[in-house]
Amino acid sequence: MSLKKRLQTSPILLAPGVYDALSGLIAEQAGAEAVYLSGASIAYTRFGRPDIGLVSMSEVADTIAALRDRVSLPIVVDADNGFGNALNVQRTVRVFERMGAGALQLEDQTMPKRCGHLDGKSLISTAEMAGKIRAACDARASEETLIIGRTDAIAVEGFEAALDRAETYVEAGADMLFVEAPQSLAEIGEIVQRFKGRVPLMANMVEGGKTPAMDAAGLEALGFDLVIFPGGVVRAVAATARAYYANLLGTGSNQAFRDRMFDFAGLNGVIGTPELLAEGKRYDAEDDQ
Repeated sequence: MSLKKRLQTSPILLAPGVYDALSGLIAEQAGAEAVYLSGASIAYTRFGRPDIGLVSMSEVADTIAALRDRVSLPIVVDADNGFGNALNVQRTVRVFERMGAGALQLEDQTMPKRCGHLDGKSLISTAEMAGKIRAACDARASEETLIIGRTDAIAVEGFEAALDRAETYVEAGADMLFVEAPQSLAEIGEIVQRFKGRVPLMANMVEGGKTPAMDAAGLEALGFDLVIFPGGVVRAVAATARAYYANLLGTGSNQAFRDRMFDFAGLNGVIGTPELLAEGKRYDAEDDQ
């Protein structure tokens, strides 16, 4: 089933955040129906830096390609602000779609952008963002590739202005709407009341962020169609890594940590080493007779 069709069915689609092929593979093995490639998580894991616009379009494209080579799931991609103007947006759409993206999320921040749950954001005009959405829709090769219109206006211009921007983005052709960082259940409810039934709605859950924490079932009951947990896996990995290194350097051994990690065979099982080696043998040269 395509991502577009899946969003028309129940239950709500939960897309866990991933940042590379390994995290995507494990998410797929856990039963995920789609994954969300988080630009923030690429910045965190690849560069050890915050989400403040340091990741380039080509670096995201490389990550999409690695994911697509390893997982079969739809990939929802954080395309930031399209990495430039409307023409940059079109190139981004073409490249990301070619690499394997099933949906691209575009936001109305200026360059450099920053995480939607950080302060100090600034926005382009509503008209410029509407043009970017139209450009993105024109550039895609397939109507199955979804364009998600995101506004960060709540923190900059206020809640009502954010709703007005979202309205314009729907009119410009966005296939899905993402109003970032509502700060109360009342704001979440108003978003749903205004747009539910007109366009699929996306929610973003960030542990410790500005939006009240809700589970997928609660968001579905309100009327959302897609929920992402973009950076949760990185926060979990970072906490585990800190404990792992502290134990190793403190004890000189991994022995006390063994029950919290795969052994050599266990990890090879996750990534399919035996199967891949067996596959390779099918192409071994035959001895001359």
